[in-house]
Amino acid sequence: TSPAPNHLRWTMVGWKIAQCFMGNQKNHTLIFTKESNIRNCSCLADIRDCDYSLANLLCNCRTVLPSTMEKTDYNSDLTIWFTDTSVLEMLLNFTMVWDLKLSFCGTTPLPTEYLTIWGLRKLRVKNKVKGQFPEQSVTIYSSSKNEKDDLLTMHNKDRQMLVYISFLDTSLFNGYSLLKSYSVENVSSITEHFHNLLYSSVFSTSDNKSYVVTFIY
Repeated sequence: TSPAPNHLRWTMVGWKIAQCFMGNQKNHTLIFTKESNIRNCSCLADIRDCDYSLANLLCNCRTVLPSTMEKTDYNSDLTIWFTDTSVLEMLLNFTMVWDLKLSFCGTTPLPTEYLTIWGLRKLRVKNKVKGQFPEQSVTIYSSSKNEKDDLLTMHNKDRQMLVYISFLDTSLFNGYSLLKSYSVENVSSITEHFHNLLYSSVFSTSDNKSYVVTFIY
């Protein structure tokens, strides 16, 4: 019997590798930018950071044009590989994300910009900068036992909704200091409490909402 063509052999190898990682893990989403296009992938296992070839081999990926990207809520694990802040702004700004990993695959230092993320409960960050803190994580709150609840509402006590919102400083990926976070609870109005924040005017005021505001830097 003649040997299988190279591309078939690589496919078989990739499938065997994927089987080793599958176990009982659920699919998670990986999004990365490559050659001005965005690749949206569904993966059964974590892929080595910024290894685009391995992601294309082991994950189910499709190319998405930036002009066709739509805002999406992510109630499962989301990983983003990026080289500049533009893709983060497009994917994350005012987006619902529960569990997020951000891997900086570039080499040029990032500017200080702020992303607004709804419902973030856990964040992992990784960068290629050779610093003291190459990989870090922060947990903002524990996952709800009843995940069928409203994505924005983690508690509903005395008719008051508790809403989590995080502001992420993109310059943290430069790797110069330890990842830090600071939360302010019982915020009735983001506009009144943090009037100097960018986009603060877009937050509606409501009598039945209480915000937990977290700054990640």
